[in-house]
Amino acid sequence: MKNFKFSSLLLVPLFAILAACGGGGGGGSSSSSSSGTVTLTSIAITSAASTSMVVGTTAQLTATGTYSDGSTKQISGATWATKSGATTVVSAATSGVVTAKAVGSETVTATSGTVVGSINLTVIAPWTQFSAGGNQTIALKADGRLYSWGSNIRGQLGDGTSTDRNAPVQVSGNSTLWKQVAVGDRFAVAIRTDGTLWAWGYNLNGQLGDGTQTDRLTPVQIGSAKTWTYVSAGRAHVAALQTTTSSSTTTSSLYTWGSNVNGQLGDGTTVDKLVPTKIGTASWLSVAAGDSHTVGIQSTGTLWGWGSATYGQVGTGTSSGNVTAPTQIGTATWLSVAVGSFHSLAIKADSSLYAWGKGDSGQLGNNGSSLQSAPVQVGTATNWARIAGGAAHSMGVQNDGTLWGWGLNDQGQLGDGGTDSLYPVQIGTLKTWKAVSAGANHTAAMQADSTLWTWGRNTEGQLGNASNTTSSTPVNIAY
Repeated sequence: MKNFKFSSLLLVPLFAILAACGGGGGGGSSSSSSSGTVTLTSIAITSAASTSMVVGTTAQLTATGTYSDGSTKQISGATWATKSGATTVVSAATSGVVTAKAVGSETVTATSGTVVGSINLTVIAPWTQFSAGGNQTIALKADGRLYSWGSNIRGQLGDGTSTDRNAPVQVSGNSTLWKQVAVGDRFAVAIRTDGTLWAWGYNLNGQLGDGTQTDRLTPVQIGSAKTWTYVSAGRAHVAALQTTTSSSTTTSSLYTWGSNVNGQLGDGTTVDKLVPTKIGTASWLSVAAGDSHTVGIQSTGTLWGWGSATYGQVGTGTSSGNVTAPTQIGTATWLSVAVGSFHSLAIKADSSLYAWGKGDSGQLGNNGSSLQSAPVQVGTATNWARIAGGAAHSMGVQNDGTLWGWGLNDQGQLGDGGTDSLYPVQIGTLKTWKAVSAGANHTAAMQADSTLWTWGRNTEGQLGNASNTTSSTPVNIAY
């Protein structure tokens, strides 16, 4: 009996130790639960940029996984692909970088194991060329389509209506063949890639060139020629170039039509013309049409002016009467020319800038406000690349990509948020501007990334930013 009692006493603490250590199997189910496997349940894809991409741009996509325990983390090593399997619209690299290749839509997927995530991308065409005129703006995309916005009182937007638009609408016809557009006061003229010329809008003075004086709400072809290479639109007249090659000689002939009350067509008369009329036999490099005058550069680099000289805008030294045929302005060599309503601008071969004509608002940029009947230099810079003239303001882009404005600024048309200026003032600090165009009291400009910006008067929606609020600083126009 003593032995039995002794053994029992030894066993009691032994069972207590076993119990404390989990003996007997009572904690088995708890241990199994804590070692369960966490699995990936879904993948979300986000873009570092917008889901709308411009042709030729890239964007980094990121795949983020959600797991069975509720946690999330970025997935590395996902397999990227397009849902269609094609790379026509978008291509996807193993790193998740996608490249926009053509206009259209595509779904990009990221796969990890059996779990797939996706994102829908839209590829759109960038802006390539644009023109501001009067109270409207028209711009061309890389896909060859034209878009317009602003005043439409005479059908100048070409969308088949006479309704003002404060955001871009496509010009009627859905053509993808547009190459260059010029906007006048209440009409527009444009060239297609096949060399044909088209016009729409107001036609009181025959500025549409179709042989009538009937307004057009949609584009109508001007004649049948397929050799048009450049066009400029004034208040109510047009100047354009036809380029032909004969015996290895290329000639860009000048044609004009529309209002001619001041001899702005250059044909030696003051009679309006309803169809394109050839002016002389010279070959021209460029031409620009204003309210009632025209200025052009011949292929020799010489500068010529004609039309109303009331404010000295023809540049020949006179400030009265009309000049009804092209008259040479000095003997210098010139690179480019632009005109406003009653003033003119031109860049010489050394990239210096000159202006002449009406200067009451400082639009000549020579730190004065008096009329100039012959070219006067604007500052001392010799790096001007692009120029544009509005009703009473001027804009320019220098070779370093900086943007400058001068003249009237009562509606914010200079874009600096300031007041009128008698000399060029820099607009912001960016060095990415590459082109500029001026309407009556608004301005449009393009940056190196093909983004389009507008500022100034917006009563008619000419800024195209879906509002009618005037802006004294640049606003971006969505693609």
